[in-house]
Amino acid sequence: MSIGHTLLGLLESGPRHGYDLKRTFDEKFGQDRPLHYGQVYSTMSRLLKNGLVEVDGVESEGGPERKRYAITDAGITDVSRWLMQPEKPEPYLQSTLYTKVVLALLTARSASDLLDSQRSEHLRMMRILTDRKRKGDLADQLICDHALFHLEADLRWLELTAARLGQLAKVVAP
Repeated sequence: MSIGHTLLGLLESGPRHGYDLKRTFDEKFGQDRPLHYGQVYSTMSRLLKNGLVEVDGVESEGGPERKRYAITDAGITDVSRWLMQPEKPEPYLQSTLYTKVVLALLTARSASDLLDSQRSEHLRMMRILTDRKRKGDLADQLICDHALFHLEADLRWLELTAARLGQLAKVVAP
């Protein structure tokens, strides 16, 4: 995810302070990985330097100065371009899991046990996500569905690999 583009998109509804941007980001996108304040301010500093935002005002209200940021026309153009650009599908051609299976075979460890252990971990995570989905709002349901579909694909791969372990062992550790 592009933090900068996300913050720019949030600014399209109107000027905001860094604190407001962080809070809105965390509510909408960062439930599992909230932004750190330092990340917000360093990103805003970069966007300011690149002319994509401007300081719309500075307030102190008896405390430290708080800058209010507004998106510029260049920022709106940049967000529009980013939103319309398709994301590159991740082919996962160099997965850690595949590497572990091959190394287990090369070192005479049980690749089957590794796959069983991984299957259990995937199923555990799927139960957690399914429970979260059941209790969540529409946004949470969609996020959980995305993760669940990926885990289902991983499970299919685990089953396929388990069925082909004998063949794979002959190829990688003759």
